[in-house]
Formats: sequence, structure tokens, C-alpha cells
Amino acid sequence: MRLSEATWTEVADLDGDLALLPVGSTEQHGPHAPLGTDALNAESVAEVGADAFDGEVVVGPTIPVSVAEEHRAFDGTLWVSPDTFRAYVRETIESLAHHGFDRVVVVNGHGGNIDALAELCRRVSRTGDVYAVAFTWFDAVGDHSSDMGHGGPLETALLRHTHPELVREDRIDEARDGGADRWGEWVSGVNLAHDSDEFTDNGVVGDPAKGDADRGAELESLAADSLASLLDAVESRKLD
Repeated sequence: MRLSEATWTEVADLDGDLALLPVGSTEQHGPHAPLGTDALNAESVAEVGADAFDGEVVVGPTIPVSVAEEHRAFDGTLWVSPDTFRAYVRETIESLAHHGFDRVVVVNGHGGNIDALAELCRRVSRTGDVYAVAFTWFDAVGDHSSDMGHGGPLETALLRHTHPELVREDRIDEARDGGADRWGEWVSGVNLAHDSDEFTDNGVVGDPAKGDADRGAELESLAADSLASLLDAVESRKLD
């Protein structure tokens, strides 16, 4: 059930305690992919993962703005501070718990959110009346995970499968040629670049041409299966 499409009476009739909360970002993804890529991908994975799960789970509304200041040089990127982001997600989780959804999986689509989400899920689980964990879809797709970039093959592939009309196919070559091979500028294990425009001219990392719709369908299936397995574990976990 998508929470935003349900009535309050339909929610009141539910017996389950599981919820998914998609979290993305509004940030540049090169000249070929939309600013909402991370939010769209998180939402797609959450919905297909909910369908793959053999049980009752609600899918909350997608949180579209998050920790993305590293992309501030590119027009249209929006961001909030990590403190603001953690507070917003925490209070959203707590409001889900107020209605009985006290086991929450945050479905994340943006690498810049990973540290903040891990910290807040630990904190809310230790101190609140809810158990929460964070799931990042591109870390749960097997060997494909090693090919993750930014606006690169994985994100572009999933979009080509789920929202093909939003991919600017005539700009794929431009995206590849102006992009970087890897994220950051590394010396002695330290990333010297704080912002993405320091190492990629157009915001892209990786080759989006390597992410076709068939690969996107495989990524969606792998991510959904991983998410469904996680929901099984969260549902059966004994909590104090």
C-alpha cells in the first residue's frame, strides 16, 4: 500500500507494523538524467520490493531533498544540512511509529545520505519506540555494485527501465565524454575534492552508455529481492 494514495480509514484497518520510507535527492546527474534520479530510483525499488515481500508493508512518501551540497556547482541541485536531514527523517519515522509502523526500512537512493542515515537509524532504534535500518539499493545488486558511479551505468540503467522518457538519449555521448572515471581525487586514501565539480566537468562519473534498459530490469529485480529479504529479517527480529 502506498501511504499517499490510501485513506486514513484504510490505514487504520491495517494490522502490519512494517513501513518503507524512500529517500532520494534533488541534484545534478549530468546532462542526460533528471535532477530527481535518486528519488525516482529509491521510490521504484521501494515499490517493487514491497510487491516482492510476502507480507504487509506500507510505502511512505518519498523524501526528495537531502545531503547533496557536494553538487552545489550544478544548477538545480537542492540540499539541506546533515542535521536538518537527520531530524526530518527521524521525525517522519517517529510519526510512522505513532500509527503502529514501528519497524521501518529507509530505502535510500543517494550516496551522500548513507552516513547520515546509518547514524540516525542507530540513534532512533536505541532511544525511541521504533526499530529502523537503512537500505541503499545500489549496494544490494551483487557484482553490479562495483560499477556504481554518478549518473553512470547503474542509475541510468534503472531509469531507462522505469522512466525511459526522462533519459535524454541524445546526450549520452556528451555525458560519457565529459565525465570522470572515478569519484573524487584521492591521495594517500584521502579524497582531496569536497565538491563534484572538482573532478568531473559535467557531473557524471562512469559511462551511462553501459546501462541499458535490460540491465535496469536486472538491477530492479536484484534490489527488490534484497529488500524483500531484509523486510523478512526486520519483521522476524526480536526487539526489546
